[in-house]
Amino acid sequence: MPNVAIVTDSVSDLPPQVAEEFGITVVPLVVRFGNDLYRDSLDLSPDQFYEKLRTSKVLPATSVPPPAAFADAYDKLAEKTNEIVVTSVTSKLSATYQVALQAIGLMKKQCRVEVLDSQWAVMAQGFITIAAAKTAQSGASLDEVLDVARHTIRRVDMCAAFDTLEYLERGGRIGKAQAFLGSLLKVNPIIGMKDGETYPLARERSRAKAIDYLYNFATSFGKIEGLAVEYASDLDEANRLVQRFYSKYPHVPIYLSRTSPVIGTHTGPGLIMLSVLGDRESVT
Repeated sequence: MPNVAIVTDSVSDLPPQVAEEFGITVVPLVVRFGNDLYRDSLDLSPDQFYEKLRTSKVLPATSVPPPAAFADAYDKLAEKTNEIVVTSVTSKLSATYQVALQAIGLMKKQCRVEVLDSQWAVMAQGFITIAAAKTAQSGASLDEVLDVARHTIRRVDMCAAFDTLEYLERGGRIGKAQAFLGSLLKVNPIIGMKDGETYPLARERSRAKAIDYLYNFATSFGKIEGLAVEYASDLDEANRLVQRFYSKYPHVPIYLSRTSPVIGTHTGPGLIMLSVLGDRESVT
């Protein structure tokens, strides 16, 4: 095991095989249907979640992990290492960062734990976490891992195409994208993130044009080191976009990820997202 262990939360949407490959511990947030609580993607799969979303008379809500969930993860890792780096979903959209900090005080074992607010979510957060894990696997120190993670925060970006903003508004995560509410029906809003908050990017008249926007968003980068396409319920649509990227970027790692139930609670089933790791300008 590397000298530094890496922990993140389930909002990072890391595919399970990727988390396993890089030795990343994922602490799940919680989805609630009435009095029923489910650990994100563990007790409730995305397929089960969207079926419940379609049939349940009770609308879902989400909550942060209990502090004990982080503390237990820290204690288990502390049996093998003396240092842990945690990358959390942006603190402007979730209290998970504060909970991860609070959990340090609940630990039963001695271990240095540093919690980093990623300022992102979904696979943008995932790319930061992967960069930290790769650095840890190289034998780097905790401070070196943190330096790489902080640098990567400035090198990721993401955008998402919605078929409705109803879920985002209802969950209170709409931020500056509030400006899109009340717009014409059948318009596909494109939402981005900046400084840890959601904001409006564009409105497209058709789903096809919304997908083209995601594609063109990626091609605006001068240098790309990683791409991630995430989908809520339409795998075929996501696969078609992945194939477009493979044709243009055959040597770039491209991840296909399913959005977790926690993300789905705030976005609905018609979501497709793109996260990019790279630089806007070509580096020579």
